[in-house]
Formats: sequence, C-alpha cells, structure tokens
Amino acid sequence: MTVQRILRPVVATAIAAAACACSSIGPSTVSRDRIDYETAIGDSWKQQTLLNIVKLRYGDFPVFMEIAQVIAGYQLQTTVAAGFSAQNYISSSVGGPAAIGGSTGVGATYIDRPTLIYAPLTGTDFLKKLMTPVPPSAVLFLLQSGYDANVVLQIAVDSINGVRNESRRAAMARPADAEFVRLGQVLRDLQLSSALQLRIERGKNGAETTGVVFPPVNETAEVAAKIAEVRRILHVQPGMRQYAITYGGYSGKTDEISMLTRSMLQIMLELGVLAQVPEADIAAGRAVPAAGNVSSTGSERPPLLNIVSGTSRPPDAYAAIEYKGRWFWIADTDVRSKTIFTSVMLLFSIAEVGVRAAPPVVTVPAN
Repeated sequence: MTVQRILRPVVATAIAAAACACSSIGPSTVSRDRIDYETAIGDSWKQQTLLNIVKLRYGDFPVFMEIAQVIAGYQLQTTVAAGFSAQNYISSSVGGPAAIGGSTGVGATYIDRPTLIYAPLTGTDFLKKLMTPVPPSAVLFLLQSGYDANVVLQIAVDSINGVRNESRRAAMARPADAEFVRLGQVLRDLQLSSALQLRIERGKNGAETTGVVFPPVNETAEVAAKIAEVRRILHVQPGMRQYAITYGGYSGKTDEISMLTRSMLQIMLELGVLAQVPEADIAAGRAVPAAGNVSSTGSERPPLLNIVSGTSRPPDAYAAIEYKGRWFWIADTDVRSKTIFTSVMLLFSIAEVGVRAAPPVVTVPAN
C-alpha cells in the first residue's frame, strides 16, 4: 500500500470540512426565522395592548414598548486539522515495511446571537398622541376595509352630528341615542350593498379633505331608502351624493358630517370597563367600577369585548396576560372579540400613536 493511497481519505476529509466552513448559513434561516420573529412580535403586541387595557381598569399607567430593530446574527466557527507520519522499521534480517500513520480532526461551533432593540414610547409627544382623538379618516379607512360600521362607530366615535354613542365608564356613563344605534345598522347595510364609499381629495395647499360618498350606481329602492334615513338621522341636506367629514361637535351645516372621535386612551378606558374584575378588587378600591347597564330602550347591544379572568393561565387563548396575580384573556374561540380587538390594534397603527426617536446604529460582525 502506497503512502498516497493511505493519505487520500485523510486529505478528502479535510477538504470536505473546509468546504463546509466556507458555505453560508444565512439564506437557509430566512424562511424559518422570518415567520418565527413575526409570530413572536405579533403575540407580544397583542399581550401589550391587552395588558394596558386591564391596567387602566386598575387605575394604573399604560406603558408601551416598541421593538425598534431585530437583528439575527449567526456565526459558524470550524477547525480542521490533518497530519500523517511514515517510519521504516528494519528487522534483524531484512528491511521491514514502512509504518504509516495519519490523523484528522474536525470541530464546529454554532452561535445564534440575535440582537433586539427596544424603544419605550414615552414623553410629551407620545402622551399627546395617546390623548389626541383618532382622525375621522382612520375611522373611514376601517369602514372602507369592510369592518362592521356598527362596531367601528361603537368603538371609536363619541358622537356624529350631535347623535351620541354610549359610554360605560363610571364618570362618563350614558346610554347611546337610539338613532346612533340605528345609524350603525343602516351604514352596515349600505356597506354590504357597496353603497358607501370613501373619498379623499387634496387641495392646492396640500390639505386633505375626507368625504363620504353615496354612489348612484346600482341604487335600488331599498338602498335609496336607507341613504335617505342616514340623511335624516344626521340632519344633512337631502339629494347630495358627497358630504365632507370634519372633526368636532355638531356644526349645524347641512353639507358636512361632524364626527367627534375618541382618543386611543378613551378607547382603552372604555374597553377596560368590560374586563371581568373580581368584586373584591372593586370593593377594596383597587379597580375602577363599571357603570353597570347603561342601555336604553332600543339601544341594547352586546359588549364589545369579552375579557375573561381567572386564577390560572388559560390553556388556549387568543391573548393572555398576568396582572396582579390574576390572568386576563380573550378566548381563542371568541371570534367577535378577536375581530374587535384586531380593529383596535389597527387604529393604533393608523392613528400613528407611536412617536419614535431615531433608531440607534448597530454594528454586526460579518463572520
């Protein structure tokens, strides 16, 4: 057996190990890590929103933490060693065969070291945004996206042209006007008939004007009757196809619709009242009491959210958090509550509540 034949597997092993060390591991992680990080961030966003809603019920201060950057860093370190030796042993009579020895060594170290940068949303700008009413255009965007007008108005609107929504907070308790409830039902019917559209126009000065349009295309007698009912409830001029939407209380103008929207803080306070809080916490003054039944004749509606509570972690929940030794959650089987909770999170995004500072510069090693 020649030296070359013996060394051949040793050299081949070393070359294969070196080739593995040169290949990139980054591309193969994209399909896995992108989904994993997306799921984790989405779940934490739901938990953070639910936590702040419950905290407000307990009179606590809401705190938001944003994930500013996610940097997935990988490192693969390999070591390869190979060696051989040859020695000729000579016996007393004849020359013996050459003794040849060889050895290889391969080692690898895999390091997964992600960098997550958190940015707390605090300061005057953030608090102003949190307490600033949601733009009417954000409400209309949800309607245009197909979200139930009956639900969207109940969540985000305090009044339209003086027609008032209900409030369940103890200090602001009042029933909804019967016409407000009817308005949501009629607008929902118009949504399903594609008879309610959003229009945004930009003037010469760059200012945007949002309007609601009732298109005449395919207008049946039933649709025409419901459009007329909307005009009657809102006390606007009949016969017009487009009405400008403005923020504020009722102006008395018959060619526009004034919408008094709620801030995200108001929305969370209203939803916090719906959390199942132990009576002992309310009696002891730890939690804010609810207003009770504020429904009036013809305006009874189911609660927007079912926030369940218990002493142990739920086995299956859409979002669950622990606060003051108790668990609060939205059941994964409660589709209505899940949809409404999602619309609240969308309002957070559309309303641009998060005031962000410039992200830090992070240097990541290439190896």
